[in-house]
Amino acid sequence: MDFEQADALNQAIRLLTLRHRARAAALLAPLGLHPGQEAFLLELDRTGPMIQAQLSEALGCEPPSVTLMTRKLEASGHVRRTPAPSDKRASIVELTDSGKVLTEQVKRMWCALAEETVTGLPAQTITELPSLLNTLTGNVDTRHSRRLHDG
Repeated sequence: MDFEQADALNQAIRLLTLRHRARAAALLAPLGLHPGQEAFLLELDRTGPMIQAQLSEALGCEPPSVTLMTRKLEASGHVRRTPAPSDKRASIVELTDSGKVLTEQVKRMWCALAEETVTGLPAQTITELPSLLNTLTGNVDTRHSRRLHDG
């Protein structure tokens, strides 16, 4: 790949990431949430109660970030923490009734953001897009150091 093509690709990915996050932030603000907190709530909704360390791994976040999100969402009454029976140093995080209601609002917002993002794309492309994006993510996660050093 030549530089011009690489630059166009990298710039497109960078701009999409920045603008998607900014749009998500604008849509989350009326719900009293910040970017990242929606993923936190959606993960708990998908999996049920989790130990904070598991939540950190599932979200791809550092443990201190999950601790901070947990504290903020607990303070607003959307999650609760209880000591893990197997390890009193660990906390199990779960959605409260308020958190479940908020998560339903997040799901509606998430659908609206996705629809807005793919407007104008053919249905086949929309169907294939998650797999393509997951492949790109996997490529960056597993190959970045080897590719940079091989070049």
